[in-house]
Amino acid sequence: MDGAGIPLSLWVSAANVHDVIGLEATLAARIIVCPDPAQEQHLCADMGYTGHKALETMIAYGFIPHVRSRKDEAVHHPGGKARRWVVEACHSWFNRFRKLLVRFEKTVASYYALCCFAAAVIIWNKII
Repeated sequence: MDGAGIPLSLWVSAANVHDVIGLEATLAARIIVCPDPAQEQHLCADMGYTGHKALETMIAYGFIPHVRSRKDEAVHHPGGKARRWVVEACHSWFNRFRKLLVRFEKTVASYYALCCFAAAVIIWNKII
């Protein structure tokens, strides 16, 4: 998602799959790409994305990675909101769709379609 909390891509997996496994799939599924390729794109991530492979993936997709722990992020932004707040707020907006809160869909395709619909509604509300 971008700095305003608008979801830019979706990837659906099982609950017991680590986030770093879906990093490449999530970055490949971006809907909106920066119109100016010369402009730097920063990617803020938590400590779950440490590791050589994750950093290589972020750089391969043209991002400047910023992987920090919660403690380090609080030091860099004293008195301000942590950048991860944007992600947590967007997850909360997805949880407001009661159909998505507990997954009852049998197929991944139907659950993914519901997530895309929820993302479209979130984007619509942010734009208006």
